[in-house]
Amino acid sequence: MRITISVLDQSPIYPGETATEALAHTVLLAQKAEELGFRRFWVSEHHDSDHVAGSSPEVLISHLLAKTKSIRIGSGGVMLQHYSPYKVAENFNVLASLAPGRVDLGIGRAPGGLPRSTQALRQGALEDAILTNKIAELGKYVQGPLDNDHPLAGLRATPLPEIAPELYVLGASTASAELAAGFGLPYVFSLFINGDEQAALEAIRIYRSRFEPASYAAKPQVILALSVVAADTVQEAEELAGEHKLFKIHLDNGKTLTVSTLAQAEEFGRQSGGHYAIQEQEPLIVKGTRESVRRKLLELYQATGVEEYIVTSNIQPFDKRIRSFELLSEAWAEAAAEV
Repeated sequence: MRITISVLDQSPIYPGETATEALAHTVLLAQKAEELGFRRFWVSEHHDSDHVAGSSPEVLISHLLAKTKSIRIGSGGVMLQHYSPYKVAENFNVLASLAPGRVDLGIGRAPGGLPRSTQALRQGALEDAILTNKIAELGKYVQGPLDNDHPLAGLRATPLPEIAPELYVLGASTASAELAAGFGLPYVFSLFINGDEQAALEAIRIYRSRFEPASYAAKPQVILALSVVAADTVQEAEELAGEHKLFKIHLDNGKTLTVSTLAQAEEFGRQSGGHYAIQEQEPLIVKGTRESVRRKLLELYQATGVEEYIVTSNIQPFDKRIRSFELLSEAWAEAAAEV
């Protein structure tokens, strides 16, 4: 079997629901993913949001590890720009010691929230340390040891687990592909955010061509992150997918960010304090029946050679989200038999 399916859950809070209910759904979905034989279950990091409940992936991962038995649990991802690499390494080394061989540490490059929450996370600092340096330092704490010429040489992020957490770089651009390749780290391209299959193909090509083998990974490893809505009929899949849009914010400093609502985009621009432009985009959602989803998985496999897909399916009501993953499991089994 060459195609592997994993799950990314953002703990969405739907109208009429509480954060407690949203997080309970995340737990149930992780257990369902394990039951269906999916490889891993990741949770995201979002701040100052009424729409998603997952602001602290480390805490949620700990709970999910206790509520499951074998599936890998991880972050999709920790927004390292805000944090001390040492503390992140300590957190995930504790998790990896609690559940050996089951912990993934996905590193995100986005802020995970609006400028106000970023300011709060950084305690007023105007600039974060260069993310490249933070990833390098995090890798040293997780895989060990620090270089001898490092100012903190000899420092360890204890406890030291028998099996270190697995590191991944998440992104949606060629820049993130180059970053992952340079460190010799597995790479996750977020097609559900970027929405451009050609951009995904180019990022994957760059990653593979520039990959530098390291202690983290001996060869390139790519995961493609997708949004999938599977239903028993095409009409139902269309209805469940709804009229989702993505909004890309272009700031005057050259940075861009993608969010899911126009209100978020406008508020981000307002809080950024400078000039900005908003571009509306159609999200790429793999939607349809089990058969059409299977065909799309095979098309993506043939185009990219990627053998693992991590899937998000933020649809309501919750029983329809569960059904979507059940159908995806059936589609996955059929697709895997054809490659």
